[in-house]
Amino acid sequence: MKNFKEKTTRSFNGKLILYGVGFTILLLMMLMINPFGYNDLGYREVVETPTGQKDVIFTNGVYFKFPGSKVTTYPNVITISHRGTKNGSTVEGGLIPIRFNDATEASAQTVVRFRLPDLESEMLTLHSEYVNKEYLAMKGLAPYTIECLKNSAQLMDSEQHYSGGRAQLSQFFQDQLEDGLYLLDVTERIARDTFTNEVKRFYESNIRVDKDGLKVRKESDLKQFGINIASATIENVDYESQVDEKLKKKIEASTREAVSKQNLVTAQQEAMTAEAEGRRRLVEIEYEEMQKQTQAVVKAETQVKLATKDKEKQLIALDGARLEAQKIKALADAEAYSKQRVMAADGALEKKLATYKEVQNMWANAFMNYKGDLVPKFQTAPANGKGGGNAGLDFMQIMGAKAAMDLNLDMTVKK
Repeated sequence: MKNFKEKTTRSFNGKLILYGVGFTILLLMMLMINPFGYNDLGYREVVETPTGQKDVIFTNGVYFKFPGSKVTTYPNVITISHRGTKNGSTVEGGLIPIRFNDATEASAQTVVRFRLPDLESEMLTLHSEYVNKEYLAMKGLAPYTIECLKNSAQLMDSEQHYSGGRAQLSQFFQDQLEDGLYLLDVTERIARDTFTNEVKRFYESNIRVDKDGLKVRKESDLKQFGINIASATIENVDYESQVDEKLKKKIEASTREAVSKQNLVTAQQEAMTAEAEGRRRLVEIEYEEMQKQTQAVVKAETQVKLATKDKEKQLIALDGARLEAQKIKALADAEAYSKQRVMAADGALEKKLATYKEVQNMWANAFMNYKGDLVPKFQTAPANGKGGGNAGLDFMQIMGAKAAMDLNLDMTVKK
C-alpha cells in the first residue's frame, strides 16, 4: 500500500513538471511570435503580415497582429528643423543658405511640421514610397522645405525683406509648401539704388500666372500622398556682412532723416504755436480795446444822458424858480399895492404913529434914566431981569416937535 502511494505521488509530480515545462515553452513561443501590438498616442503603425498584407493602425492602444508581422512606426506629425541645434525634431539640419533677388546671401532658420495623411490608402502609398519616417524626412520633406524657402527668397531683395517683407516671405514659403513651387519669370529693370543713388541694372523674379490669373506651379509631391502643413515658421534670417553694413548705414541715414524731419516738424509746430499765440494775443488786445471803447461809449452815453437829465432838471427848476419869482412878485406887488392903498387911505398914519411912539419911547427912556439934575441948583438971572426958563423941558419939547416934523405927522383926524 505504501509503495503504491509512493508510485502515485511520483507519477503526479512528474506530470506537473511536464506541464510546467510545456507551459514555459508555449509562453516563450508566444513571446517570440508576439501576436499583440501597442500603438502609442501621437503615432500610427504600418503592419505587414508574412503573406504581404498591409494594414495601418491609427488608434491608440493594443491591437492583434498576425505572428511574424513587420511593424513600422510613424509619428502623426513629422518636424523638420533647420536651426543648427538639436531640439528633438525628426530631422535636425543646419541653417539654410538662401540668396535674395539682389544676389545678396543670408542664412535662415526654419521649423516646419508636416501632418501625415489620415487615409489608409494614402498612408500605404507613402509607406511603399519611403519605407520609414527617417527616409521620408531626409529624402522627401527636408529637401522640399529647402527648395521652397530658396524659391521664396528669389521673390524679393534683401532691402525689401528687412524693410518689412518678413511676413511676405513667410507667406510665400508656406504657400509653396502647401500647394507646390512657383514657376518664376525673370525680368530685367533699371532703377536707382536707394543707398548709393546710382543707376543700376536689376533682375526681378515674378510668379508666372496663367490666362485666368492663377499661379503656375510645379506639382507638389506632398499632395499625392495627402501630407498637410501643420505649421511653417521662418524664425530668423542672418544676412551676410555687406548687407548688415548696408543696413547699418541705411538705419543711420534713416535716423538722421527722421531726426531732421522731427526737427522740422518741431520747428513748424513751434512756428504754428507762436503764430497761434500771436493771433490769440491780437484777439485779446482787440477784445480789450473793444472793451475800452465800449466802456468809453457807454460812459459818454451815460454822461450825455445824465447831462440831459440834469438839464431837464435845471429847466424844471428854472421854470419853478420863474414861477416862484412870479408868485413872489405877484405877492409882493399885491402886498405893496395893499400897503400903498392903505397908506394912501390913511396917509401912513399907522407907521407914523409907530415911529413917533418909538421915538418918544427912546427919549423918554433916556430922560427917565438920566441921573443928573433936571433943574440947576444955582440959577442966575440975566441983566434984564428975565428968567432963563427950564432947559430940560425945553429939550423935550424940541425933540417932540422935531419927531413930529420928521414924520410929517398930522395929528388931525381926517374927515
